[in-house]
Amino acid sequence: MKEVDARGLSCPEPLMLTAEALKNESGPVRVLVTEPHQRMNVEKLARDRGRKATSTETDDGFAVIIE
Repeated sequence: MKEVDARGLSCPEPLMLTAEALKNESGPVRVLVTEPHQRMNVEKLARDRGRKATSTETDDGFAVIIE
């Protein structure tokens, strides 16, 4: 599973990194973000690309799994 560590980055960097990962990866992608709005933006990007996204809270933010 490809992992994108976007913790501590400002928007739109997490979205740009996620979009690049989705373009190059047909399998699941795990995206790590710090802020709730970043989690929502990554989930929306996944849905817009026809992918399913589930997220969990971690000690230092959120992990979004895009399938």
